[in-house]
Amino acid sequence: MFTKYRLPALAMVLALVTVMAVLACSPAQPQTVEVTRVVTEQVEVERVVEVEKPVEVEVVKEVEKVVEVEKPVEVEKIVEVEKEVEVIKEVEVIKEVEVMAPEGPKETIIFGDLNWSSALLQNRIAQYIVEKGYGYPTDVKFGATLPLFQGLKNGDTDITMEIWLPNQNEAWNAAREEGAVLSVGQSLGKDWQSAFVIPAYLQEQYPDLDSVEDLKDPQYKELFATAETGDKARLVSCIIGWACETVNAAQVEGYGLEDHVEIINPGDGAALNADLYGAYEREEPWLGYQWGTNDPALILDLVRLEEPAYSDSCWNSNKACGYQDATILIAVNPNLPGEAPDVVEMLRNWDFNIEIYKSVARWQGENPDADVKATALWWLNNNADVWGGWVTDDAAANIQAALSAGEEADGWPSE
Repeated sequence: MFTKYRLPALAMVLALVTVMAVLACSPAQPQTVEVTRVVTEQVEVERVVEVEKPVEVEVVKEVEKVVEVEKPVEVEKIVEVEKEVEVIKEVEVIKEVEVMAPEGPKETIIFGDLNWSSALLQNRIAQYIVEKGYGYPTDVKFGATLPLFQGLKNGDTDITMEIWLPNQNEAWNAAREEGAVLSVGQSLGKDWQSAFVIPAYLQEQYPDLDSVEDLKDPQYKELFATAETGDKARLVSCIIGWACETVNAAQVEGYGLEDHVEIINPGDGAALNADLYGAYEREEPWLGYQWGTNDPALILDLVRLEEPAYSDSCWNSNKACGYQDATILIAVNPNLPGEAPDVVEMLRNWDFNIEIYKSVARWQGENPDADVKATALWWLNNNADVWGGWVTDDAAANIQAALSAGEEADGWPSE
């Protein structure tokens, strides 16, 4: 029950006039307006979460300030314009829709087994957690970037642990618009890459060799030339079938290096690394593609030749500029959240970052006979404080029991 208040008609009129007069004489004051925009995004997880995201928006309004200046003969009115800024706080509420785990037998979860070290290791760790912690069978499909991305879109695989952007920007953005893929977080974090890397000992011998433009100099072309490349510098570039194969070729053309370098594309990551390790051990000239989380880049002393800084306009035209630091995403097929919401929730918590991977690379350097499965078991056994934060308490207990029993994941491929 609400109490109603009434005022005599005359009193109401007088009150209204008084308020209008006060407002007319008062200086304009900035106001804070709170606007709530509700955005509903259906994301298949196990709970409902609301997140408030403050966004500051500047609104400029002009206020006239009249100053009277008295002169001997006349009064002149000078109009000054002041700008006052109103800050509008916009609150975005994101609602996540609860999805219950399906009943019945659990379907096999298939990982895209990308052909480089960090992706293979992350797959083995994730497979172990998914199998031993959550009870899902796992399997893998081995391949290169482009065919495995197509497989993720088609539902041939369920999870890809490393989607590299901007390398895959065009394909990724198109697939997102189609609703064919879903990002559930990041793995590794941000990373550098370059097609123009040399050993540090080489730059010490040739201190003027510090830019991609120097590769047009006859003395440096001759430095990297081999019998198979003739009078051109040998550039060991990206792996066949990776997105960077196309990017690196475009950079060579954009820099005007077609007549100065010969591109050699290795068949896989192991061949690329072996080529660099071999040259490094012999302290021979080497020029080629590397990235920050690749094993040689974590172990050897390498130098990137200078390139023009990345810009969107450059990258969207001839790519005559350096790579932007990569953002590395975890992607799943959109059907997975409905089939395994607990696994998707674990992937959202995943935080296998570059610093963690550096410790793995150092351990592998000290244990060269350890394959990727042995490395995954070593890491899981010694980092329960890390992966324990990604999983539920029940899953953590199951995983720890499997590790104590010396179990391997059933879905791990034979090496």
